Amino acid sequence: MSAARPLTALRTTAVIAALPLLLTACGYGSDSTDDGKQTAVAAGAKKLSADEVKIGYFPNLTHATALVGVQKGLLQKELGGTTIKTATFNAGPSEIEALNAGSIDIGWIGPSPSINGYTKSNGKNLRIISGSASGGVKLVVNPKKIKSLDDVKGKKIATPQLGNTQDVAFLNWIAEKGWKVDGQSGKGDVSVVRTDNKITPDAYKSGSIDGAWVPEPTASKLVAEGGKVLLDEADLWPDKKFVITNIIVSQKFLKAHPDVVEAVLRGSVKTNEWINANPEEAKASANTALEKLSGKALPAEVIDPAWKSITFLDDPLASTLNTEAEHAVKAGLLDKPDLKGIYDLTLLNKVLKAEGKDAVDDAGLGAE
Repeated sequence: MSAARPLTALRTTAVIAALPLLLTACGYGSDSTDDGKQTAVAAGAKKLSADEVKIGYFPNLTHATALVGVQKGLLQKELGGTTIKTATFNAGPSEIEALNAGSIDIGWIGPSPSINGYTKSNGKNLRIISGSASGGVKLVVNPKKIKSLDDVKGKKIATPQLGNTQDVAFLNWIAEKGWKVDGQSGKGDVSVVRTDNKITPDAYKSGSIDGAWVPEPTASKLVAEGGKVLLDEADLWPDKKFVITNIIVSQKFLKAHPDVVEAVLRGSVKTNEWINANPEEAKASANTALEKLSGKALPAEVIDPAWKSITFLDDPLASTLNTEAEHAVKAGLLDKPDLKGIYDLTLLNKVLKAEGKDAVDDAGLGAE
């Protein structure tokens, strides 16, 4: 595999510093928490090839497969006597660092940090082994200032961070409107204001931004503050689907413990099946997990619309990840990456076949 330059080398210092901080789609800040929590193992359960598997994910609704899978014991059930140790993260870079350091073995994470982590290591540190969620991203605006999509021109619109998944999507949408914005500074026909999701609702209330292109539950928090959904990003994609969360694994762990990885994937597939069959109970389970992790559950006016906009699925929607990478290149935020080998869907397709489900495709980006 040829080496890929993950980010343009000749950028300003500020941009070079910022671009590696490619967040997952629902990132909140840049901290991580090694929970050190181990799930309960049934007495007499047989261990697989590893004593434990360290799993990382975000305390966000787009990571509900992990939230619910751990909360309901669906992942642990498939692992038998192999214990799950969990760690939660608030940003993609810290999760990628943890994967590289061996602090986690498997992680739920968004497309941008997956691409960045893969290309920065010249394809040596991770594989995407499954999908998890699609959707859950919206353009929410102040209806007093913005009444149509054309009204976005000249306004101040927040995205979570320079170069993150939503930032790239918004810059691409701007370009397709025929407007000009400098990708690095965010200045131009639209002012792109990079704002941490934690403070975006306050920025909206203060009037310092006119809207935001953000993931759930931030989008629904803005709606609860009087904002209006002007555009659902899903409407811009074929079949209204695009990857927002996938599952990655350390290549070292995948090689050493394929049986453990397969068990986690089996648990993920069964969790998604349970979520889709029991949406209200699953929503409540996810909220309970969020409350345990953050100390505060989401109110109904936020979680109800947010939950409806997210689709939980096993397909990694590989072609949309490739398109997202192309959008980042077009925006000048990424050198054209070589993504060949980023996927290894062998074990996922084995699990899907055993469950009587259709195989999924890697869009030609699979490991040889």
